[in-house]
Amino acid sequence: MPTEKDTWDLTQMFENTEKWRDGLEKAKTLTQNLAAMQGTITKSADNLYRALQTNDQLGETLTALFVYAKMYFDQNMSNGEAKDLYETADSVYTALAEQIAFLEPELLGLTPEIFADYIAQKPELKLYQFLMEGLFEQKEHIFNQQIEEILSKMGSLGNSFEKIYDDLSVNDIHYPELTTPEGNTIEVNNNNYQVALIHEDAQFRAEYFQKLLGVYKQHINTICSAYYGSVKNDVFIAKSRKYPSARAMALSGNHIPEEVYDNLIATVRKNVAPLQEYVTLRKEVLSLPEIHFSDLFVPLVPGIDRTYTYEAAQQIVLEATAVLGEDYTAVLKEAFSNRWIDVYPAKNKATGAYAIHSYGYHPFSLLNFTGTLNDVFTIAHELGHVMHSYYSNNNQPYVYSDYCIFTAEVASTVNEQLLFDYLYKHSKSDAEKALLLCNQLDNIRSTLYRQSLFADFENQTHQMVEQGQPLLPEVLCKNYRQLYEIYHGEDFVIDDVLSCEWARIPHFYRAFYVYQYATGISAAVSISKKILSGEPDAVAHYRHFLTCGGSDYPINLLKIAGVDMASPQPIEDTLHYFQELLDELKPLLKK
Repeated sequence: MPTEKDTWDLTQMFENTEKWRDGLEKAKTLTQNLAAMQGTITKSADNLYRALQTNDQLGETLTALFVYAKMYFDQNMSNGEAKDLYETADSVYTALAEQIAFLEPELLGLTPEIFADYIAQKPELKLYQFLMEGLFEQKEHIFNQQIEEILSKMGSLGNSFEKIYDDLSVNDIHYPELTTPEGNTIEVNNNNYQVALIHEDAQFRAEYFQKLLGVYKQHINTICSAYYGSVKNDVFIAKSRKYPSARAMALSGNHIPEEVYDNLIATVRKNVAPLQEYVTLRKEVLSLPEIHFSDLFVPLVPGIDRTYTYEAAQQIVLEATAVLGEDYTAVLKEAFSNRWIDVYPAKNKATGAYAIHSYGYHPFSLLNFTGTLNDVFTIAHELGHVMHSYYSNNNQPYVYSDYCIFTAEVASTVNEQLLFDYLYKHSKSDAEKALLLCNQLDNIRSTLYRQSLFADFENQTHQMVEQGQPLLPEVLCKNYRQLYEIYHGEDFVIDDVLSCEWARIPHFYRAFYVYQYATGISAAVSISKKILSGEPDAVAHYRHFLTCGGSDYPINLLKIAGVDMASPQPIEDTLHYFQELLDELKPLLKK
């Protein structure tokens, strides 16, 4: 049973829910104060500074309210008071955001010249120079308040396609049942997907996958219509905002050059040979007459069922990341001992794992630790996020304290790389080494190769719509099948239902999002190699990166850590690393 020390101490944010409601009133007052400035914000340097400061205070307050409410709810999702707070936070956030929707269009009434003059009059405004530069760059894509309100409503309407998909896949689809080789009955759904596909019985894995994808195939016309609507909305909004493409619009928010996307797809396509070699190795090691998608997850090294206590897992993570500095270790120890982490599964507790933060408070992390090797990696991963947030919050003003998804997965994955290296060096048998190598290969396969395939697919679908071509089920399935042929090679058998797999991927309703998982792991592998090889100043440069939050564009921030994601080099290095791991694994499997 979890003890109090293994749960969050939410009083470190708000003493009780009454204090939380006091914060809610503060947010409403700040919103009223900001709304009262409408029409005057850009009239003087003092007015501008006061408005931006008030907006920061509002953002900081709202984030704290939301973070507390989410954690309170996730601890026990049957708690009526917690559910009330969570839903209140969400509705209040939406209502207050509508009251200050005028802010961005009004700020765009400024010019770079006027803003520079205001800085000369009031030097405190220099804090907002990077923020305003980004806003000025978007100026041609932002319109008057009336048009912005229409586009905002169109964006909300566009989100309906994702909701249609969610309702269909979660609430309306009837998933069949299947009997396991052990004689148990399980529902063939996404919740049981991972467990089923690591089962040692190949026929069971195949049947489960066929039945699951078969459900999506039955609804392929409806799902295709929902996805087509989502893509058309992306294209419409991009054209309305005068972007050359939906991809250009999606990447512009973080100032990511489109070459980064093209480099990723082109580089991965040129280096699919190691993936195909790994697919063939799996076929041989598992003694399969054919290898299918359902065979890509089952462990190649069965029978190693080592478990870890939470205390042992903590020590391993501390030792694995010790290379990052004594102060880094000290903060991790505080996270472990001072109730920053909700550790164990519990009745009505949220599943999965995440890290969450609010400016002015230390970050928190949710785990569901059961003692597996994957759980140890999850601790390292989530605490990578925690440390990134901790250092950003403590070194940046609120306005630049957060970071975008392009850099968000770097710190978490660097920690995983350091953990892999530590465990590998401390392995006591060839079987343990092989297990770790397999885990590492599967991580890169699923994060770099698989997400690149997804990015490749959604790039095609958006180009088709932009060229006036409709998205039809048979066309999408054909294109998706061809990508599997390109990426996975001749030994890989593509079942008919695999062509429909695109219909199962919810990330496609967030256009041009998944590529960042692939770039993130590539940056992390590059950084960790520099650290582990003892490259001079590698740790210092990486630690500096952790402090930068969102104070610059992500491409520039990663250059601080020694990685240039505008070039294909980090992608190539990670793909070559995949080959190195594969070459190291082969002789171990033959022993």
